[in-house]
Amino acid sequence: MVQCSSLDASFAALSDATRRGVLEQLGRGDASIGALAGRFGMTLTGMSKHVGVLERAGLVSTHKTGRVRTCRLGPMRLDREAAWIDACRQVWAARFDALDTLVTGLAERQGERQ
Repeated sequence: MVQCSSLDASFAALSDATRRGVLEQLGRGDASIGALAGRFGMTLTGMSKHVGVLERAGLVSTHKTGRVRTCRLGPMRLDREAAWIDACRQVWAARFDALDTLVTGLAERQGERQ
């Protein structure tokens, strides 16, 4: 299973609407911090902080050419997070299936008594 600290950083980064919007924007293509700042009506400093959080979480990578820092989706994208969510989904699906079997059995026994 994925290390919790890695997931904590990812989900903390995803908890902010602006950062989720940045990921959506980068899903359409690479963008400079300046372009992202303009798109979201923010200062360069503000957007740099958001990008830094995403970068530390491994969700984006950046590279600097001259004075322009360009952002792109990280190599793992959301693979770790999706795998963790899928594992949780499988556990809960199994639990709900077991509950459904129990409830169906109880209903059938109740019907036999009447």
